[in-house]
Amino acid sequence: MATSAFAPNARGYYGQFGGAFIPEMLYPNVEELRTQYLDILADPSFQQEYQQLLRDYVGRPTPLFEAKRLSAKYNTRIYLKREDLCHTGAHKVNNTVGQILLAQRLGKKRIIAETGAGQHGVATATVCALMGLECIVYMGEIDMERQKPNVYRMRLLGAEVRPATSGSKTLKDATNEAIRDWISNPVDTHYIIGSVVGPHPYPDLVARLQAVISEEMRKQLLEKTDSELPTHVVACVGGGSNAAGAFYHFLDEPTVQLVAVEAAGHGVHSGHSAATSVLGKPGIIHGSRTLLMQDEDGQITEPYSLSAGLDYPGIGPLHAYLGDSGRARFIAITDDDALRAVAELSRLEGIIPALETAHALAALDQLGAGPDDVVVINLSGRGDKDLETYLKYAEKLTTSK
Repeated sequence: MATSAFAPNARGYYGQFGGAFIPEMLYPNVEELRTQYLDILADPSFQQEYQQLLRDYVGRPTPLFEAKRLSAKYNTRIYLKREDLCHTGAHKVNNTVGQILLAQRLGKKRIIAETGAGQHGVATATVCALMGLECIVYMGEIDMERQKPNVYRMRLLGAEVRPATSGSKTLKDATNEAIRDWISNPVDTHYIIGSVVGPHPYPDLVARLQAVISEEMRKQLLEKTDSELPTHVVACVGGGSNAAGAFYHFLDEPTVQLVAVEAAGHGVHSGHSAATSVLGKPGIIHGSRTLLMQDEDGQITEPYSLSAGLDYPGIGPLHAYLGDSGRARFIAITDDDALRAVAELSRLEGIIPALETAHALAALDQLGAGPDDVVVINLSGRGDKDLETYLKYAEKLTTSK
């Protein structure tokens, strides 16, 4: 991607979005990472260890599954990239495995992370247990309540889960707390950001580590369809790491339509939404300039989604640029439509998706794909973590058609 029109420039900008807006006390940490991450990623010993762990620990390559009953319903050819079959149940572990190896090479002994739906927290706690490193995960108090199974998993893996009790008590606030921790512990701590957000080089670092998803997709599509290129690649977007990984090796293929699916909550203009591409304006959040939901005074507007992983008031700067440039199409999906998609995939294909992933599945109604099209949906996570939520909406799920 170094020569791609969609790669960040030397200052970490994708068009007008990106950069590194950080307090002076964080400058040494971020600069250490910026000056070394590309060399570390390119080092043959790093790649050997990373690829071996992806294969033997994470379980890659993940399958590309042709969803025939779903395809018949929508009269198009639908493939599911099964990131839900990764160890820990989501794509997040691709990034945490890479970043833990990076942290070791930087001499860090203590790891911090933020998490919304809990999947990144679990993936971070998992690799810290694997490598014997101290792990502290910040999670919004509300998210801890609605994602209890993942809180239990993190603690079982040896991580300390610290609640974020300010603001909306969700992902944004957990990120704030993690950044405060990093400022207080600049020497021995590495912050494993879970999405393509934050100051440069994090958006590029996370995208590169998640790019294994689209790298595998191309090979698998060639095997199954005689072409490496689908007509559509669809992925849900909160911060956007699974979408960045799914899009990465198709960014410079203009025949491939990239579809980013956001959470509309109760409706895009209901006042209870997280549809940043529609509601956002350029602003700075968590160290980068991107699209951000904010009021006229520049104060962050609280996002809403039933899905803890999509409940974020911004998007990664790469996605902001993809939307701004017209390279990606953005679709917003309500809570109700996402729940209908959960029931649909469960009954048609025997796969219970994560609530985040269900937003991408619900976009099938709006794609306009035909019988000659090949649609790949990145099935970013499995639904185990959301069973408590699904139980609350059992009537809606059991009556969905």
